[in-house]
Amino acid sequence: MASSQVETVTTGAEKARLGAAAALVIAGLAGFYLLGRQGAVAQWGALVLALAAAFVVFMTSESGKAFAAFGRDSWKEVKKVVWPTRKEAIQMTAYVFGFVVIMALFLWLTDKTLEWVFYDLILGWK
Repeated sequence: MASSQVETVTTGAEKARLGAAAALVIAGLAGFYLLGRQGAVAQWGALVLALAAAFVVFMTSESGKAFAAFGRDSWKEVKKVVWPTRKEAIQMTAYVFGFVVIMALFLWLTDKTLEWVFYDLILGWK
C-alpha cells in the first residue's frame, strides 16, 4: 500500500526534474500556438511530443514513481471489489426509482396539504 504520510520535494535533482517537466509542458503549449501557420500536424505534433517528454521526465522523478505506485495500489484495490451482477444492479435501480416516486408523491401531498391549511383554512384565500 502507498504511504499515508505527506512527502515533500527536498532534493535539488527532484526539483530540477519537476521543473523540466513543467517547462516541457509550457514549451508544448507555446509550440502549439506559435506553430499555427505551419498547419495542424505541426501544432499537434509539437504538443504531443512535448507532453510525452514531460510525462517521461515526470515519471523518472520520485513524485512520478510515487504516483505510479499509487496507481498500481489503486488497481489492486479495484480488483478486490465484488461487483454486482446485472440482475442485482437492475433490482437496486428499480428500488431507487420506486423510492423516488414514493417520496415525490409524499412531498407533493405534504405540500398540497400545507397549502390547503395555510391558504384556505387560516388565511381564507381561495
